[in-house]
Amino acid sequence: MHALQYEITLPADYDMGVIRDRVARRGQLLDDWDGLGLKAYLVRERGLRGSPVNAYAPFYLWNTVEGMNAFLWGGGFQGVVDDFGRPPARQWTGLAYEEGALGQPRFAVRRRQQLAQDGPLADRVGDAVGEARRLTAEGGALLAAVAVDTSRWELVTFSLWEDGTAGAEGDLFEVLHLSAPGRDRMGRGRRW
Repeated sequence: MHALQYEITLPADYDMGVIRDRVARRGQLLDDWDGLGLKAYLVRERGLRGSPVNAYAPFYLWNTVEGMNAFLWGGGFQGVVDDFGRPPARQWTGLAYEEGALGQPRFAVRRRQQLAQDGPLADRVGDAVGEARRLTAEGGALLAAVAVDTSRWELVTFSLWEDGTAGAEGDLFEVLHLSAPGRDRMGRGRRW
């Protein structure tokens, strides 16, 4: 599993209806993208649910590097580049994927944690994997994924929620659409 996210911060007075319309028109285009586990089309609106900014911030979980590369270097990502310029695309190597109850996600939470420069990494990674398990088993998350950016030594935990986000810490997003052509191949309880 590979995680990918780009976040486009928009002006404070930006009409977020433009992004909502964009997702309504284009969201289904990745519903069958080869190699894609899932894509959550995410937004943050300044002043709503505690957000300090307006942002469009899709989050991807890829089953294959080939699918991710075809998206980034092929036509999939070009629409974003044409409309907003080329945003930095953060990538993380997948560590764990957990699924909870089935449902329609309405919210997403992204939690980033800097890893300590000293001490065993296995403990911190194990804690994050345990958090993903807790979020889905006890917290009510529909799914949770944990990944690491080894260039920054940063863990990211990404979770999807139906009604609330009790027990989750981090940046809160609204889910506008979910494309999940390879979700069944993500593997509940899978570790990498």
